[in-house]
Amino acid sequence: MPNYAIGIDLGGTKILTGLVNKGNGEVLFSIKQKTGKEKDAESIVEKIKLSIRELLENSKFDIAQIDSIGIGAPGQVDREKGILISAPNLNCENLNLKALMEREFYIPTFLGNDVEIATLGEMKYGAGKGFSDFVCIFVGTGIGSGIAQNGQVRHGATGTAGEIGHIIVDAGGRPCGCGANGCLEAYASRTAIEARIMGALKKGRSSVITEFMRDDKAISSKMIRKALEHKDELITQILFEASDYLSNGLATIINFYNPELIVMGGGLIDAVDEFYQRTITKAKAKALPVPASKIQFKKAQLGDFSGVVGACFLDDAQKIKKTSNSLS
Repeated sequence: MPNYAIGIDLGGTKILTGLVNKGNGEVLFSIKQKTGKEKDAESIVEKIKLSIRELLENSKFDIAQIDSIGIGAPGQVDREKGILISAPNLNCENLNLKALMEREFYIPTFLGNDVEIATLGEMKYGAGKGFSDFVCIFVGTGIGSGIAQNGQVRHGATGTAGEIGHIIVDAGGRPCGCGANGCLEAYASRTAIEARIMGALKKGRSSVITEFMRDDKAISSKMIRKALEHKDELITQILFEASDYLSNGLATIINFYNPELIVMGGGLIDAVDEFYQRTITKAKAKALPVPASKIQFKKAQLGDFSGVVGACFLDDAQKIKKTSNSLS
């Protein structure tokens, strides 16, 4: 019998909810809604509940057909208890999503980090399928990564492994949202690129990107791609600067972890191929020759659904973790 689960990718700007056939990774139905500007724990919880109800209604599935709910959140999580410990982008702290969802829907619910679930998705049915040791890196509002080792996502001693966005690339440099200075995320995320573009425009620099911008919209990856296609000097300069910093981070991963593969995803990677190609070429050139000669790069294959698919396998991942702990 097919095994159906609901996967939820909870982000700083959107909530993507999908009904997934775990047997083949197919997303049968999906619902996307904005998290909104005014975010707090109560509104986030209500939007998740609403998404699940709408998904079931649209798909004509009965709640009894769903085996589990998996949620990936952008922040620190207690996987065992299902608590979102801290998510600054959502204005949430110590939110017990597992208890709240199980109380509402009577379905086992599991919680993971947003990049963790994307890594699980790519490992099961995406670019990482068939690879034992690889790293997933997603460039978006921030920069996050997940580490796959021997078919499992590595969490680390405190459950926070993979925070590549917060390696220091410029000591005492730009302030980062984490409270530190000089983090990679402050130089190479889409948010950082947007801030650099807006800062340059305010100082009087000209750019064709102003023709694509709207007052109530952020600068999107597609806008950046259009400007680059026009060979816009400002956008090219800022994008290549971000690429240089990102390639430093990738070279560090190649040297330190020596993975078989690095999978890259996120809006900027998907939309701007020149940014992706330039970054991986630079990374290989900067890394040590031996690991650089073997490293492979791939774009994430599941697109927006990497996290939705991966979230449906959080139950399996946590069962494996508990089994391995009991045997050690």
